[in-house]
Amino acid sequence: MRAGVSIRFSPSRLCMIGNGGLTGSTTPAARRDFSATASTWATWGFIGLGRMGYPMARNLRAKIPESDTLIIHDRNRELSQKFKEEVGIAAAGAGAKGKANAIEVSDSPRELAEKSEVIISVLPGPPHVKSVFGHILHPRLPPISETMSAETDRLFIDCSTIDPTSSTEIANAVHSSSSGRFVDAPMSGGVVGARASTLTFMLGCPTHNGNGDGKLAARVTPILQLMGSKFVHMGTSGMGLAGKLANNYLLAISNIATAEAMNLGIGLGLDPVQLADLINGSSGQCWSSKINNPVKGISPGAPAERDFEGGFSVGLMKKDLGLAIKAAKEHGVELELARRAEDVYDDVEEEERGKDFSVVYRWLEGRSTGGNRSRRG
Repeated sequence: MRAGVSIRFSPSRLCMIGNGGLTGSTTPAARRDFSATASTWATWGFIGLGRMGYPMARNLRAKIPESDTLIIHDRNRELSQKFKEEVGIAAAGAGAKGKANAIEVSDSPRELAEKSEVIISVLPGPPHVKSVFGHILHPRLPPISETMSAETDRLFIDCSTIDPTSSTEIANAVHSSSSGRFVDAPMSGGVVGARASTLTFMLGCPTHNGNGDGKLAARVTPILQLMGSKFVHMGTSGMGLAGKLANNYLLAISNIATAEAMNLGIGLGLDPVQLADLINGSSGQCWSSKINNPVKGISPGAPAERDFEGGFSVGLMKKDLGLAIKAAKEHGVELELARRAEDVYDDVEEEERGKDFSVVYRWLEGRSTGGNRSRRG
């Protein structure tokens, strides 16, 4: 990495990547610049085809212009090919032009970044994000056009959940190397929201971009709207992740509390459906009780309906909780319930590895003397 870049990454296998661009009005023979005067084609990048990334990339391909190209990469080559076949066929069926070029698979994050106007990343954790940007930023990326401006800089949108400190370091590396613009945009809404394109994005980017014209957030917003229904600009670099960690800390605690409340009520003899109706119409209601209730027969489509398969894994919740604890420690913030919650998720993962984190309920149920009271169907 060239002098002046304050962070160094050791390249290793990345987790997934593709490459990108956006919609708008047209100007002849000009590359689209994601502003009010955009051309007729663009190249999009997408990093990460996991449980969240796959449906997000699918929605992206469905909503960008037919003439645009989506380049994807995942260290799992078979998964990339599956995406190309499944989503490419769907695009062709919808009448996409240039079908052969609608979706491309590439092996190299560097190559993709060189071709991309916008690169969206959805990766598991800090090591994966650092590895990807280590590949991308060394050596310095060439500009995507000869007449680069603040509006046409290559744009990196990282939707991964990592710690704010690491994200800010990566943002500084991108900006100081003149490789483009970087924003953190973690999301909330789970796999259901990713599939339905109803995610909420928490955006962290400077109020003013390199030229001080304040247009960076406005540039990012329409891109996020292709994959979600709401975005909140939380502040400067890293603040999107600060919001995400605060939200997921609350989710980690409320998930356990919901499981305990349901287990308590059922143990006292209440009907699970009536209990859930009561909670969801009262002051105890929360996302875990309404949308992701851990008792089968309460929330249609929730992981509890399919033996806790799919959804947000216990391991990922552990990771996010750990990031929140780390950030709190760095900033001298007390989290009274954090360590106990961490112990719970550690124990649950030993017994229910890979399951949705609402499986905490089954773990609690198994530890209760009544045992298996609420198993339905």
